[in-house]
This record gives sequence, structure tokens and C-alpha cells, in this order.
Amino acid sequence: MELKEQLQRSWRVLAKWFLRIPPVPRGLTATVFFLGCAYLISHFLIGHTGGENNSALVFVLAVVFISLLTEGYIFGLVASVFGAVITNYSFMAPYDEFSLSQKGYPVTMLSMLAISLVVCALTSRVRQQAQDAEARERNTKLLFEQNQKLNEEKAAIQLQSAQETIRSNILRAVSHDLRTPLTAIAGTASVLLSTPEVSPRNVAMLQDIKSDADALINMVENLLSVTRIEDGVVPLKKREEMLEEVAGDAVLTLKRRFPLGNVQLELSEDLLYLPMDSMLIKQVMVNLLENAVRHSGDTEHIVMKLYRRDDWAVVEVRDHGTGLSDEVLEAIRDGRPLRVGNSADSTRGMGIGLSVCQSIIKAHGGFFEAENAPDGGAVFRFGLHMEEVPMEA
Repeated sequence: MELKEQLQRSWRVLAKWFLRIPPVPRGLTATVFFLGCAYLISHFLIGHTGGENNSALVFVLAVVFISLLTEGYIFGLVASVFGAVITNYSFMAPYDEFSLSQKGYPVTMLSMLAISLVVCALTSRVRQQAQDAEARERNTKLLFEQNQKLNEEKAAIQLQSAQETIRSNILRAVSHDLRTPLTAIAGTASVLLSTPEVSPRNVAMLQDIKSDADALINMVENLLSVTRIEDGVVPLKKREEMLEEVAGDAVLTLKRRFPLGNVQLELSEDLLYLPMDSMLIKQVMVNLLENAVRHSGDTEHIVMKLYRRDDWAVVEVRDHGTGLSDEVLEAIRDGRPLRVGNSADSTRGMGIGLSVCQSIIKAHGGFFEAENAPDGGAVFRFGLHMEEVPMEA
């Protein structure tokens, strides 16, 4: 058993080394080697058997080995012709002379050549089929691995989708549960503020309570809006609307929430009349204006500008405050949702408000941009197409 294993190991090493040789030198080496071996074996046989020998079969066997170890048909065909010629010249009477004059020699010569060619062709075909089978096996293995990878990615996507669905359901449930008590708190604070008996100290506290309750109500509404839009629960109700009217209504809403906020509205020279869901676009404007009032640090120089750029109606909200962090700018530039609560800019609902804005504008097929102005402050800009554009499926 040890000898057999050593022979097998030696054969594998020899075959591996032999296959490293380039095809043409490898083919020439195999052809010369096996034809030489066939010649020596036939010479040995004729010395012991006289005129009767099996040199033709020996050369046919050499052709088989040559066809197995070389690529294509050329080396096997050459070996077949040389084998037939050498057999006739050296191992058929008259020896050392090529002759087809003897009775039966032409048949023997041609038969040997034909057999060698057939064997060469069959051997080459078997080798090619083996190579094709190996190629199919590799392709099958590759397809199987790709299929496994696709299945893993599909499972990961399904898990992520399920997690997003659970998250959205939790957000909607919590938002619904919070909206009612927050509305009651804000309403109670408003009633108490209108009572003459309230002391100035308590008035300031009630105003803070009402302001915080209104901010939380707005945050809850934003959460409901973004989850509904992302899940496709609330379809857009687009109608032809005047963008100027929507902007004016948004400014009035901000004034009611933040009486001290000073917002300047600059209207376009062109009439901006376009299809949109006016309630959602108003929510975008209010969110941007509220972010400017609450987070910019400057409530006196807030500007909302409306203008037309080619086929787009553009709304721009600018303040002169502290500007935006690189994280927020990069997220908006890449079109990614903002990570709520992970940055200083997202405190008190800024991240939620901007995520709502991105979702609404994306649902309208528009663009949403943000940048820091060269002279300080943040600039938010979104655009809506002036004509209805079919959404891609």
C-alpha cells in the first residue's frame, strides 16, 4: 500500500509539473517521447519475435497517449502519420526501406493510419468532453454560490423591511398616543394664559409649556407624515395651486406659533402655478421656517424666497445664524435620511423635520438641497416641477 501511495503521489507531482509547460513545447515533448518509446519497444519485440511483431499496435497506443496529453488534433495527427511511416520503414520487410509493393502492405499501412486517426479523434473528443464537464462543474458551483449569496441578500433585505415596518408601526402608535395629551396640554395652557388672575411669573411658565407642547405636537405630526409617506399609506392629493398662497399660509402659521419670529417673504415675478399637495408642501415650508427660528440663533433675518428656475418652481429659506454641520450637509447632498438624535443639529426635532421635508419633496419628484451661505447662516432649497411628471414605478 505504501508503494502504491508513493507511486500515485509521484504521478500527481509529475503530471502537475508536466502541465505547467506551455502547450506547444508540451505537445512536442510528449510526441517525441512516446514515438521514441514505441520505436524502442517495437525494436525489442522484432528482435525476439522475428518478422511477426505488434509494432503497429504499439504505435497506435503511443498515439492514444499523445492525444490524451496534448491539446487539439495536430500532434495526434502528426504522430499517426509518423507512426505509420516508421512502422513501414523499420518493422516491415524489406527493412530500412519504405515500400508499398508487398502484397497486403498498402492495406496494413492505410488501416494503421486510419485506426490511428480515429483513435486520435476519439481521444481528443473524450478529453474535450472531460474539459467541458469540468467547466460545467465550475459554472454550476459558481451559480450555486451566487444563488446562495442572492438568497442571503434577499433574507437580509426582508429582515430589514420587516424591521422598518415594525419601526413605522411603533412610531405611528406612539405618535397617536402622544398627540391627544399634548393637544390637551397646549389647550389648557392657552386657557390659563387668557385668565386675568394668572401672575406674571406663572404667565412665563405657561408660555413655555405651551411653546414646548406646540413643538412636540409638530414633531408628532412630522413623525406621522414621514412614516405614512415612506409606507405609501397616504397618497399625494395633487391639484393645481398657487405656490405664493401656500407660502403665505405657511408664514402665517409660523407667526402664530412663534410671534417673535421675523420672516420676510420674497415673491417671484412669475406666477408659480403648479400641481402639488398643498398641505404637505406647506408642512415643508413650516418645518424649514421653524428650524430657522428654533435652531439658527437668529430670528430677525429669516427670508423665504420664491422664484422660477427653468421648469422648476424653487423655494429658498435662508437664515443668518450658525449654519449646518457637515453631517447634515452630507446627508442631504447624498439624499440619505438624517439620523435623528445623533447630531447637534437634530436636537428638538430638527432631524425629524428635515427627514419629513426630504420625504415629501421626493414623493413630489422634486429636489431638496442645503448649504451654508458664504456670509453665514444656512440655506435650504427645494424645487417642484411646473408640470406633472409621471413617477417611475
